Amino acid sequence: MFADDQSRRAFLKRTAVLGMAGGAAPFVANLAAIGEAAAAVGSDYKALVCVFFYGGNDYANTLAPYDQANYDLYAKLRAGLAHPRASLDATLLNPTVALAGGRQYAMHPSLAPLLPLFDAGRMAAVLNVGTLVRPTTKAQYTAKSVALPPKLFSHNDQQSYWQASSPEGANSGWGGRIGDLFQSGNGTATLTCINPAGNAVFLTGKVAVQYAISPSGPIALNGDSTTLFGSTTAGSALRNLMTAPRTQLFESEHSRVAKRSLDTYTQVNGALVAGPALTTPFTAGNPLADQLKIVARLISVSSELGAKRQVFFVSLGGFDTHNGLIATQATLLGRVADAMKSFHDATLELGVSDKVTAFTASDFGRTLVPNADGSDHGWGSMHFVVGGAVKGKRIYGTPPAVADNGPDDVGQGRLLPTTSVDQYAATLAQWFGVTGASDLATVLPNIGNYDTATWNVGFV
Repeated sequence: MFADDQSRRAFLKRTAVLGMAGGAAPFVANLAAIGEAAAAVGSDYKALVCVFFYGGNDYANTLAPYDQANYDLYAKLRAGLAHPRASLDATLLNPTVALAGGRQYAMHPSLAPLLPLFDAGRMAAVLNVGTLVRPTTKAQYTAKSVALPPKLFSHNDQQSYWQASSPEGANSGWGGRIGDLFQSGNGTATLTCINPAGNAVFLTGKVAVQYAISPSGPIALNGDSTTLFGSTTAGSALRNLMTAPRTQLFESEHSRVAKRSLDTYTQVNGALVAGPALTTPFTAGNPLADQLKIVARLISVSSELGAKRQVFFVSLGGFDTHNGLIATQATLLGRVADAMKSFHDATLELGVSDKVTAFTASDFGRTLVPNADGSDHGWGSMHFVVGGAVKGKRIYGTPPAVADNGPDDVGQGRLLPTTSVDQYAATLAQWFGVTGASDLATVLPNIGNYDTATWNVGFV
């Protein structure tokens, strides 16, 4: 029926959305199509953590121009939305390598908790990152003489292109494709790509399938791992029905996946219960902090789970600030700073800060020119990378001109990216252990459109 095993896996992955009892469906379905894992190899551990801002984070107030000449341009173009310059004094970035032309940036005041990480060399800023197919100049964009990411400025498509190098409907993302390369080296392949945020194409591989977990831990069958309607006998009977061997192909795969999901629940839950108690505080009521806390807990038991390489995805929504930008972004970025600072502190507590790299991502940046009391959909944006392996206290990339329809934007201050997502991702992938042009091209199909000397931006 299937030409090869990969086709069979793809079929099963697409048809594994099964109506399992109670709340188990998303948990069980996400375990489809995982092959038997080989023994873990290597002696080190590394984790990538993608922190995605859904809605398109406003770049101009996240990392604002601070040097007087460019601040004045920013304030004039952002009338009513620009930070008062004095409010940026406390978050001014003083990189070890000064930017050309005296350019300076300051972080949004709500990001102040992250400044000590920058000053300690554990955080870097990356300027004007965005989706591209190949290096693109403004003249080429205007003339439409090069391929561009499809459906620019569309939330769903640009979220997908950021995560997968393909618009909405993509079958795999670059985080999952990294997982494809490393899952056989993990004791449990299922625990290579882990998502406490729900579901994202970023973590779906061609073979690897993301493991869904809640911020409080693994999701039990029917909300209870041992009973059904209070009866242990009924619970046991349900599990037996779900996992009994079958002769029909689809039923057999359903039983195999169900058994794996139940076994994995037991494995992960047991490891977390017996794992170390983190003393690093994570603020209650912050959904991003909740997600990053379970990521930290999973990292703390990675050796017990046999994991050597893991890719995580966490997210926060609400960044589509067509209006109310000032108040909304202040609240959201406050949650980001609080959560990412706690997470990094937790990796320090666990002694793995140099093994864990967290990085931000978003649909796109937004316009520099206001849209009433907000900003409109844009393109390039500013991002941050945090971790002990980061070559921090640096600002990477090319500072864009602060302008409306200037040399570095396509109108209204929509930045034309000068660092592609492919280059940003390739830098992270190479740190993680992806080596060789062919493996990088498997993870990032457009990377071959760039000069190899630019594949690594150098921030980690």
